[in-house]
This record gives sequence, C-alpha cells and structure tokens, in this order.
Amino acid sequence: MKTIRWGIVGCGDVTEVKSGPGFQKAENSSLVAVMRRNGDLARDYAERHGVPKWTDSAEELINDPEVDAVYVATPPNAHREATLMCAAAGKPVLVEKPISTNALEAAEMMAACEKAGVPLLVAYYRRAMPLFLKVKEIVETGRIGAPRTVQITHHETPAEPGADGALNWRVDPKVGGGGIFVDIGCHALDFLDFAFGPVTGVQGFAGNLAGLYPAEDIVTAAFTFENGVHGSGEWCFTARRNFEQTRILGTEGEVTFSFFAPNPVVLTTAAGTETFDIGFPPHVHQPLIQTVVDQLLGTGICHSTGESAMRTTRVIDSVLQGFREQGK
Repeated sequence: MKTIRWGIVGCGDVTEVKSGPGFQKAENSSLVAVMRRNGDLARDYAERHGVPKWTDSAEELINDPEVDAVYVATPPNAHREATLMCAAAGKPVLVEKPISTNALEAAEMMAACEKAGVPLLVAYYRRAMPLFLKVKEIVETGRIGAPRTVQITHHETPAEPGADGALNWRVDPKVGGGGIFVDIGCHALDFLDFAFGPVTGVQGFAGNLAGLYPAEDIVTAAFTFENGVHGSGEWCFTARRNFEQTRILGTEGEVTFSFFAPNPVVLTTAAGTETFDIGFPPHVHQPLIQTVVDQLLGTGICHSTGESAMRTTRVIDSVLQGFREQGK
C-alpha cells in the first residue's frame, strides 16, 4: 500500500511530541520534510527527528514533488495563506486548530480546497482519541439515558509571557484570533459538536478583567445543539488555580471527564459509579493522523473536516462578537 509522505509547515513546539512523531508512527505514513522560518531551527528539528529534508520556505515545501500532503502547524493567522498555497499545489492539507482566526477566512480556505479538489482537514484530535470516543460511546449507547445538559468549567492561572518577556502569541488576537479561549477552548466546543451535532443557538459574553494582555480573559456562554441538548460554559484564565472538567447530564445518569488532563472518565448512574482510566496516547495527534492517512488512501474517514471546524469557529465568533466590537 502507498505511503503518504508528509511535510510540516511550522515545526514548532506542538510538533515536538504531540503531533510530529505521529506522522512517523502512523501506518502507511512518513514525515519527509519540515519547514520553519528560522532555517537553523528547521535543520535542528530535522536532525533530531530523523527527517530527511528541511527548509525555511513554506512555498518550497508545499511544492516539493516528494511531499504528498501538508500539515500546517503555524499560529492561526498564517493558516489561510498556507492552506491557499496547498490548494494551488493540489496538496491535501491538515491544518492546526482553530482552522483560522475567523469564519470568513475559514470559508475562503474551504472554497479554495473544494475548487482544487483537495481535502481540507483540521487537527481537532479529540475526535479520534480513545478517551473521548469512550465518552461519545457512553452517551450514544444510552448509559446516561437521554442527554439533557452539558456544563464546561475551565479555570487557569494567568499565561506566562513569551520569550524575552514578549507577549505570548496565544493571547495576541492579531496572531491567534483571540486568547486562550480561542486557542484551547475550541477543543471542547468542537468535541461537543462531534458528540451532539452542530450548535443551533449561542449567546455569550467575554471580557478582559485583569488587563494582562489584549485578548479576552473571561468568557461565559450558553448554547443549544441540533439534538436539543442545552449547554453552558465558563472559562476564566486569571484564576488562582487550574481546574477543568466537563459534565454531561442525562435522564438516567451523568458522565464527567477532562479535556486537557488524562483523568478517568467517570460514569454515575443508579447502579453506582464506573471509572474508565483510559489516559492519553504518547502522541495525542496520532489517532487522528491515522484517520487522515486512511482517508487519503481510501480506506477510512477522518471526522474532523474543514466544515466541522468552521462550525466551531462560527460559535467562537458569536461568543466573542461583542468583545471584539468593543476593541475596535
């Protein structure tokens, strides 16, 4: 069977453990080229990870005839340009989450890939991780009865400055499209889209209470899903401690789990409490990468598409609309 030869645009921190090795360890997959604007860092990455090619040019990597598909692992403000280059080169693209800084850019990316006839997939890897598939299975098989509500609670201590005291790009709206809510809160919203279907209504409020950076540092939201489930979320990124948990309540029980820590999935019903200690794989992207490879080879399907990712970005845009307008 053919091997999908991958190139990475933006071989930064996320590619060191979370994703990069997954392209080498997935079946029928290999990592053959990496790119970073700093050529010395690209060469260092290639040498440490056993990658045969490196470059400081995204265009060179994308147009390399020995690269079959491209993983775009840059910050969100560079996703659109790299994806449009992939479409022009006829290369399938797996882009980091969130798909872009806003839904308008996402729509442009989707249109370009559709016109070029190439897949646009997005690295919402919780759609393929065993722990979260277990949560989805518990809900779908009726272990908690009919699902009724879901509550997300996410508290974090303030983000540390970037290198040399610079503003961390994850709290710079010009780079990430928002703050930590956009950067990682999107994972919860995307998985719930996977579990319950698209969000059909959303209202939210965002603010910046601590003044440590220009992005939102507190968010509250309420939403309804296609299947009638109601949800709410509370995100505070200037808390005194780190705490994160999601609870799905049904007519016959509830299930709790964490998105960002390998805590056990806990199922509680009238029969008692059942715990599933599944944990996270060593390379959390690898299960999703395998579904992408399988789809490109025609032997499977990846459930994290440009369309599903754009739905999540639309929800984020709706929640942050008022806050963004205040900043103009």
